[in-house]
Amino acid sequence: MIAVGAVALYVLLLAGMLVYGLNSVLLVVVHRFMPEKHSVTRIETTRMIVPFVTVQLPVYNEANVVGRLLDAVGALEWPRDRLQVQVLDDSTDDTPEIAARHIARLRDLGVDVTHVRRTDRVEFKAGALREGLATARGEWIAIFDADFVPPPEFLQRAAAQFGDPHLACVQGRWTHLNRCWSPLTRVQALAIDGHFGVEQAARARAGWCLSFNGTAGVWRRAAIDAAGGWSGDTLTEDLDLSYRAQLAGWRIAYDPDLVCPAELPTQLAAFKAQQRRWATGSIQTARKLLPAIWRARRSLATKVQATLHLTHYAIHPLIAATALLSVPCVLLPGAAADQQNLWMLLLPFAIAMSGPSLLYLYARRALNVRSPRPYVDLALLTIVGVGIALSNGRAVWDALRGGRRPFERTPKLGVVRRGDAPLRRYRVREDRLARLELALGAYCLAAAVGLLWTGVYVLAPFLLLDAMGLGYVAATGLIEARA
Repeated sequence: MIAVGAVALYVLLLAGMLVYGLNSVLLVVVHRFMPEKHSVTRIETTRMIVPFVTVQLPVYNEANVVGRLLDAVGALEWPRDRLQVQVLDDSTDDTPEIAARHIARLRDLGVDVTHVRRTDRVEFKAGALREGLATARGEWIAIFDADFVPPPEFLQRAAAQFGDPHLACVQGRWTHLNRCWSPLTRVQALAIDGHFGVEQAARARAGWCLSFNGTAGVWRRAAIDAAGGWSGDTLTEDLDLSYRAQLAGWRIAYDPDLVCPAELPTQLAAFKAQQRRWATGSIQTARKLLPAIWRARRSLATKVQATLHLTHYAIHPLIAATALLSVPCVLLPGAAADQQNLWMLLLPFAIAMSGPSLLYLYARRALNVRSPRPYVDLALLTIVGVGIALSNGRAVWDALRGGRRPFERTPKLGVVRRGDAPLRRYRVREDRLARLELALGAYCLAAAVGLLWTGVYVLAPFLLLDAMGLGYVAATGLIEARA
């Protein structure tokens, strides 16, 4: 009876993985064959009434990059008398002193810059953005995180798209300052290119709900207010506001030609912290807004895609759970009738893994990205994606239970080229799950060897992949924490 229950649960988990894998394939098909449903209403910036723009720069302990950000914002091509810059600084280190020196130089150049300091971090980034809005004078609100370097023409390119009065936000595409810094930055770039090159573009072409990605975008102030403003009850305040605005009748546009480069995390611990935050916030937003999405007068396809979008990180606990259940499903008496039945499990696994891989490779072509070792990077991305399954799985579980996680910042070192030295090396803490990841990796390795020894070959490769991913992520994290 236990074996039958284990098999039933295992098949259910595989079905969930299959859904997300097939959706990756669907997004590629939509991007390839569907024309844009909403064409961008462009206006000539030379003939428009120049709106007042407030540029918000949320900062928290970013001594390595805050100066670079302020210098880039000071070079934005926009009339000085129609521009306000807010440095929303919640830092507890020497970041405010560094920011103050750059702010003084910008003021000498005629830029209106305000340094907003809070005594606490209530609601984290959402709280800082909301406090900044209280004194913001702009009709449009541009937002850049500390690790971004907006090009001078960014505001002008974004402004050309606000001809639609129902347009709430224009989201730009992230590019990468340090793509080739290390294998870790290359795989992050590959994943982000997949999101912006295919996922965002496909949703825009199909007329499905889009997300503002928290930075490198411009909002219409009226849309923020109409949607209820920034809220800190999730860790992805950007995703939350995006969906609330679209439920209120506004539209979000994505422009792949509106690019903004950013620095990728160079430490695995920083990358894991970022992923945990995004996983937690996405599920929190799903719990909060999915009932309203399904009650809204939207097409079934839009509702299904919104559900898959908001719950995408559920793929990680599914990966971790299938790794644990693989051996019982094969070895417990009555769990599988024979080898032929086991081969039927191969297809869901293969689609679940190959769907995202197809998306990432197609995104390289769509964005015309040149990289020397794309298939090596894809293999490593698969290994890392499997390796963070336990960490993200815990984040998803905490969010489903309604637990509150602290906002884990993603420290940047300000390094773009080999040899660059950071001003400050922020301490990397040891992940408390690292030893559990090592244990689960050892379990998967032992299980794979045992299955191969007994002649059961079907699931062994996937267990070996789990072992490699979990072992790599755990070992790298422990080494970084002791470096």
